[in-house]
Amino acid sequence: MADLFTVTAPLALRLPDGGRKVIAACFPHPLGLLYLDIFWHLSTPDQAAHLIRGEPSGEGPWKIGGCVLTVLGCHHTDPELAEPFARWREYLETQGADYPPPEQIRAIARRLGAAV
Repeated sequence: MADLFTVTAPLALRLPDGGRKVIAACFPHPLGLLYLDIFWHLSTPDQAAHLIRGEPSGEGPWKIGGCVLTVLGCHHTDPELAEPFARWREYLETQGADYPPPEQIRAIARRLGAAV
């Protein structure tokens, strides 16, 4: 089974209302899944960190709490997410020094209750 928490490719999230977004990171949480929006570090945790309640299932796509996570499609399979992902990737490439390193991101996730 593909483990959602070891995937290193960008992930797309489809919300129960049909909305879709690219997420920056996700972590196991005792109540489900904690995820961070892209550009999360430029915002406050209450605006950029979200908890989806439930048990993740599947091997990709993964389902949890009425949401579906997939590896972000390339070759125009996720056209509505191409522009936000391009902005995110450009930001990381040009201003990556301003982005927290992985251990700091995990520490933040732990403070938000993630089991990492």
